[in-house]
Order: sequence, then structure tokens, then C-alpha cells
Amino acid sequence: MEVHCAGCAGCCMDWTALLDDHEMDRTRQRERRRFADASASADSENERRPPFDSDANFVPLTRDEVRTFLDRGMAAAMTPRFWRARDEHEAVEIDGQQVAAIAGRPVFFIGLRKPPKPVAPFGRTEPTWLPTCVFLDPATLQCRIHGDEHFPAECGAYPAHNLELGHETECERVEAAFGDDRLLDDQLSDDELGDGPLLGSQAVGEKLFCHPRPAALAGVVDRLEAGPLRPADRAECIAVASASSPGTLAISDHHYEMGKTQALEAMPSAGGGDRGNSAPDSASWVGPAIDEWHQRYDTAECDSGSAPSPDLAATVEEDRGAPETPGWEETGEKGTE
Repeated sequence: MEVHCAGCAGCCMDWTALLDDHEMDRTRQRERRRFADASASADSENERRPPFDSDANFVPLTRDEVRTFLDRGMAAAMTPRFWRARDEHEAVEIDGQQVAAIAGRPVFFIGLRKPPKPVAPFGRTEPTWLPTCVFLDPATLQCRIHGDEHFPAECGAYPAHNLELGHETECERVEAAFGDDRLLDDQLSDDELGDGPLLGSQAVGEKLFCHPRPAALAGVVDRLEAGPLRPADRAECIAVASASSPGTLAISDHHYEMGKTQALEAMPSAGGGDRGNSAPDSASWVGPAIDEWHQRYDTAECDSGSAPSPDLAATVEEDRGAPETPGWEETGEKGTE
């Protein structure tokens, strides 16, 4: 498999706002149709259950990856995804909504957040505010943790799993919308496939998590539909994921309490963002950077101003400790994933 990633990062951001209204409607309809939770059911029909959030490229993390981000003080990078139930037989009611569940427990993924960042992908000359992965450098459009041993497995396997399952890749969607060749070779090696995507019952407790107390999620679904969750909402779900046991519905009380403490320490504010002056010295750059991106975006929206240069990331992220990216001059314009 060979992909041309320079100037793209279409799999790391929601770029539908760059399309005209007609094409955007068509793309969004196609995205909604392709949302399938193969993990939430062991049946072979692969029934589609739309999520409550609007993230077009949600990256699910495994339990061990959730624990690693917690240990590194990066709880602020993570957020949950819940789905609408297919029917009342698999549902639990939260905030008046029928939420997909297993054995009466709401099921969810934990993935990476996408704060607004000024980016100029696909050869555009003017930057635009777009929801962009917390770890993506908006200047180089490269991942800040790509070479890190903790780089999420799902990111490393993309787009191999899509190709294996016969699903359209983001590379192909970008090609169709903006031209240029992105997916240069779709032949997969055994190394690129790895262990394959976690589907069905094998995903429970490993990638698909089950919350044991639906009442504790009151308000979460409403807030997911409206926009970003509160830090306490995210901390609750992150704690359950970190305490899950692969292949079962069991939750470790010890790991839950530890995960909740770690998450709240990295997200000290009880408000809508991760603001606050009480962050511990060990807190990552992630939370403050996300918060500043949201502040700058809100200010720009109020002032109806244009997006700033993507180079602003050096101040917002790198000055806080974010790893730099190598740039394409050193790595070349074509990459093999």
C-alpha cells in the first residue's frame, strides 16, 4: 500500500466545510450512511447505527491506548462516541434518546478530539478553521506523534482496514473532491493488515466499552449533540474504558477510580472547556492547546475575521511542549503507510 499524504491529512480533519453546499450535502449523506457500528453487535447484518456526534473521522482507541494517554497526562485529548440504537431491544434511554447498548449498558468508543485549527489542505492558499485532530500540526499537516511508540494502532492501520473491508478510503474521497492522486497503491501486505480490525464480540472491553451505570450519563447525550462535552463527562467515560476487561463486561473498581482521578487532574475545570489555573505540573500541552484553539476560534467567529496562519501552532502547541514535525522536505512527498 502506498499513499501520498503531503498537503492532505484528509483522514485527520473534517474538511466537508470546504465543499460547496450541494457537494457538502451529498458528502454528509454518504458519511452518515457509512457510519456502521460493527462492534456493537455480533450479528452478520452489520446494521448501521448513526453516532450522536458529528465527527466524520472518529479514531477509536484501545483500552491500553486509553491507559497510556492517561498516564502521559493526555486525558484532554480523548472523548467518547455513543450511537443511536437500531431498535428498542438493544437500547437504553438517556436524555430521552434511545442509545445503543449491550445487556442494558450503553456502549461507546473513546477517540481523539478535533478542536478547530487554521489549516490549508489540498493545495489551498488561504487557511480555514476546520475540526482537526489534536495531534495534527496545522502547519505541516503531519502528526506530532506519528513516530511515537504510542501512536494509535487505528491510525497506523489506516487506510489498510478500509481496503480490507471494501470501504471507501478518505484518500479516495479527497481524490474525488479535489483531484490529485492520494491512494497510489491499494495492494496490502500482511504487515500492513496487522491483526485486522476488532469487530464483533472480540471488541468488547478492548475497543468497545460498556458503561455499567447509565444514570451516570444523564446529560451526556444532549451535550454530545450540541457540541463539546464537559471535562467531567469525558473523564467518566475515559475512566470506564480504562477499567474495562477485554472480552467481558467486567469493570475494575480500582482502575476506574485511578482513571477518573488521572483524567480529572489533566482536565481541572468543571466548566465547558479545560480552562483553569489548577492544572498539575505534569499536565500535558494537549489540554491548554485545545482550549486556546477554541478561544481563538470563538474570537474569530465573533469578529468575522479570517483564519490566522497555520504557523500559529508554534505558539499554541510547540511552545507548550508539543513535538515538532519533520516537514515534507526531509521525509519526501510520498509515504508508505
